[in-house]
Amino acid sequence: MSGPQLITILGATGSIGLSTLDVIARHPDRYQVFALTGFSRTRELLALCLRHTPRFAVLPTQDAARKLQDDLAAAGLDTRVLVGERGLCEVASHPQVDTVMAAIVGAAGLRPTLAAVESGKKVLLANKEALVMSGALFMQAVRQSGAVLLPIDSEHNAIFQCLPVDYARGLESVGVRRILLTASGGPFRETPLAELHDVSPEQACAHPNWSMGRKISVDSASMMNKGLELIEACWLFDARPDQIEVVIHPQSVIHSMVDYVDGSVVAQLGNPDMRTPIAHALAWPDRIASGVAPLDLFSIARLDFQAPDEDRFPCLRLARLAAQAGNSAPAMLNAANEVAVAAFLDRRIRYPEIASMIDEVLSLEPVVEVKDLAAVFEVDAKARVLAEQWLSRNGR
Repeated sequence: MSGPQLITILGATGSIGLSTLDVIARHPDRYQVFALTGFSRTRELLALCLRHTPRFAVLPTQDAARKLQDDLAAAGLDTRVLVGERGLCEVASHPQVDTVMAAIVGAAGLRPTLAAVESGKKVLLANKEALVMSGALFMQAVRQSGAVLLPIDSEHNAIFQCLPVDYARGLESVGVRRILLTASGGPFRETPLAELHDVSPEQACAHPNWSMGRKISVDSASMMNKGLELIEACWLFDARPDQIEVVIHPQSVIHSMVDYVDGSVVAQLGNPDMRTPIAHALAWPDRIASGVAPLDLFSIARLDFQAPDEDRFPCLRLARLAAQAGNSAPAMLNAANEVAVAAFLDRRIRYPEIASMIDEVLSLEPVVEVKDLAAVFEVDAKARVLAEQWLSRNGR
């Protein structure tokens, strides 16, 4: 490839987007920003545009886009500002784009990420909901388009690094016995169960090891994040749910492991910094500097492991059941969780009610086959209605 790779970053103002920009800035000869997208942090997106001078930017509303366009013009930039989901899909699938960082959180990231896949891009997948909601359809699009799909979640990136290059032939055919998916256990790993009723959104968002957005921080506290990652891993690595074991590892130094039939366990280690998997995926199959400090094993001194307690983390149990059921169940799970986490962050429900709401939503609808993207969004919408009805019934 001649010249730098042109990169679109979906979700540029979030933690993954900012880390991606940090890595890109370290290698101006290899990478150039093509498009940046944001949602509500318009000032931050303006600052990023002024620094990285993308050809396109995207915001969700006409008013916000018009304001950003005026501000960029006043600064002498000719960046073109697009609007809404249509704009996201345009910059994700643009013929000049080489690589797309898919880092929009939640269901909103599905269509633009799929647009990048269908256009045959190199897609760095940080939006786990895309596979959770539409795994079969998504992976079929990857195969048909020839897109290169590389995982960005630290755990999935670690698994990718620990597997042989020909794992696509099937895990058992390359001697894999289990995938060991590590989890920090979040801020409530040792909190007495009776105290979980009164924990606040601020406590749930205070992750001990990682700096993340509020929604994903709550998911980490409830271990729904790990449940979604389990579903995602099934699709990424063509694994059954029973081939994936979740292991709590509080230090967040081992990012995941692969257990082989000969007794070998291959692990990927590193400091808890998302620039490592981002740099790995950007440069794959090469390696580039990420800006992450070398791992100091002597200061860590110990590595601990424990099995997750499903009484403490009922969301993990619900996610595993959804993975086993397949079809529409994961999309229902994801939608109900998004509504529940938003309600918790708005102080409309208590922390344990996140799992209660999801459990009830899943029990109210039969699992059905989803044959196209329209069916996926129909399931998603139905689950959100049921979750809102749960809130109304419970006086919220």
